[in-house]
Amino acid sequence: MDLIALQKSLREPLLLGIEDLLAYSYDGTAGIEPQKPLFVAFPTSAEELSLLLEWAQTYRVAVIPRGSGTGLSGGTVPIANSFVLCSSKMNRILEFDPENLTILVEPGVTTVEIAQKAESVGLFYPPDPGSMKISTIGGNVANNSGGLRGLKYGVTKDYVMGFEIVLAGGNRVWFGNKCVKDVAGYSIKDFFVGSEGTLGVFSKILLRLVPKPKSKKTLLAVYSSMEQAAKTVSQIVAYPILPCTLEFLDRTTIQCVEAYAKVGLPQNAEAVLLMETDGHPAVVAEEAQIMEEIARKSGAVSVTIAKDEQEALRLASARRSAFASLARVAPTTILEDITVPRSRLAEMVAVIQKVAVDYQVRIGTFGHMGDGNLHPTFLTNEKNHEEMKRVEKAMEVIFEQAIALGGTITGEHGVGTAKKAFLEKGVGTGAYGMMKSLKNLWDPQNILNPGKIFS
Repeated sequence: MDLIALQKSLREPLLLGIEDLLAYSYDGTAGIEPQKPLFVAFPTSAEELSLLLEWAQTYRVAVIPRGSGTGLSGGTVPIANSFVLCSSKMNRILEFDPENLTILVEPGVTTVEIAQKAESVGLFYPPDPGSMKISTIGGNVANNSGGLRGLKYGVTKDYVMGFEIVLAGGNRVWFGNKCVKDVAGYSIKDFFVGSEGTLGVFSKILLRLVPKPKSKKTLLAVYSSMEQAAKTVSQIVAYPILPCTLEFLDRTTIQCVEAYAKVGLPQNAEAVLLMETDGHPAVVAEEAQIMEEIARKSGAVSVTIAKDEQEALRLASARRSAFASLARVAPTTILEDITVPRSRLAEMVAVIQKVAVDYQVRIGTFGHMGDGNLHPTFLTNEKNHEEMKRVEKAMEVIFEQAIALGGTITGEHGVGTAKKAFLEKGVGTGAYGMMKSLKNLWDPQNILNPGKIFS
């Protein structure tokens, strides 16, 4: 492998030092064995990206696409005979077009930068993954990331209008445009959104923006049972009201959040529900009142309505600090991700609680109750091998039960290496086979992120 010639073709130096390689040998996923790459490359343009993928295919070296490394499924962990292709230097906003409600960016632009650019002219980019301050848009699109506003506004795929992608071997292809309507040919771009770097690497991404809501109201309801919180969600959606946020915390998470953030949550509560509505001020005021009434009729012990933006941020911090709060409790925090139909939420939470008792593991559960997306979070120690075996068994039961209830093994984190053993059962043998066929068709030499998604 002629690394000297490769380096001469790139603006940024390759990382080859042991310490540097170690830093890129893992991502945000706990419990996965790190693997040092051969080197780390930082392309600064689509041309350099193409050159690197052409080089990889020539020398039969695997390519591991990576952004900020915040992934939670092991999707950017290297394998043997691979190099990390980090897009963080491709971080330019290429075009901002408020007239057409679009923004064209490189994959290394952070999610929060896109949101701030939109807000500068009164527009709104709704997807808000928990890592949005540091996660890059390339990773968001590759994993089809969600967030707290998914119930009303959808997930990343709902805002991708087009992109340029570099395929195995280095060819660049553009899919999509600024048109609101376009049904010319197959919608191939949908195959790449959520493909986790196994089909191509994004070099440019065209995103849709929307007008920013004029008003917002935030409420926090406290419950003595999870069933009451789930009932509130069902009745709000059936009313029908479509809030921008319906988030919950279970008792374990409440206690951890209160110890960490001290936002005034009652530590004997079984659940809290964070509710937000946005839109026209008159509609927001009416919907907030209705949600409060529904929450109280469903058994809420108390309902707090934020009086201003500062108090709204304080209430929202109860949910947004959930992961950080749980992460303080044990040496290893494994944040999992399942989704079930909303009508089965309380049942799924009960399953998680029973699994925690059966396998003697500690689990805090929080998540997006409005769209059925739960995050059972294991508080453990990966150096305790006996405990980790129980954690793995508990996870397996949770995934199987989610599937049995009509759900899925991942709502927003992706499959990666962490869940690939469960994918075929989750989607069905026929669908699984078609996915593998697409991978073999577009990457026949298995250069792009091999070992991810498929067993």
